[in-house]
Amino acid sequence: MVKEQGRKLVAQNKKARHDYHIEDTYEAGMVLMGTEVKSLRAGRASLVDGFAEVHDGEVWLHGVHIPEYTQGTWTNHAARRKRKLLLNRHEIDKIESRVNERGLTLVPLSLYFKDGRAKVELGLAKGKKTWDKRHALAERQANREKEQEIGRRLKGIR
Repeated sequence: MVKEQGRKLVAQNKKARHDYHIEDTYEAGMVLMGTEVKSLRAGRASLVDGFAEVHDGEVWLHGVHIPEYTQGTWTNHAARRKRKLLLNRHEIDKIESRVNERGLTLVPLSLYFKDGRAKVELGLAKGKKTWDKRHALAERQANREKEQEIGRRLKGIR
């Protein structure tokens, strides 16, 4: 059997980067059942309501929706069950201290396969205020207009 190489994106939480300031990111493995892996390989997952928490020295992922596998039998998994994440002890301790002391939260940013293994990218995040979101949108729009103007001038238009 040929071993899988590279990275295959399954799901991405684009809204998380809009709603939160991402301070740090971590890559974690996931403890999954067989039908969950088959469902993920079919490209079906949603990270919209997901979050992670540290409980008793372990990191758990809550609210991530991996739908039931269509060809699964009675051994199928629950779609929104909590899943254990695999991180180093040093990383878990670092995350736990930052979440407790600064009021940050762990948000899943993307779900992917890396060399055949399911991984989730977690972001240590702080919530944005409404004015922060508006400011970020205005800044992005201004940068886009600036780049367009530079492109026009290089082409000799206007």
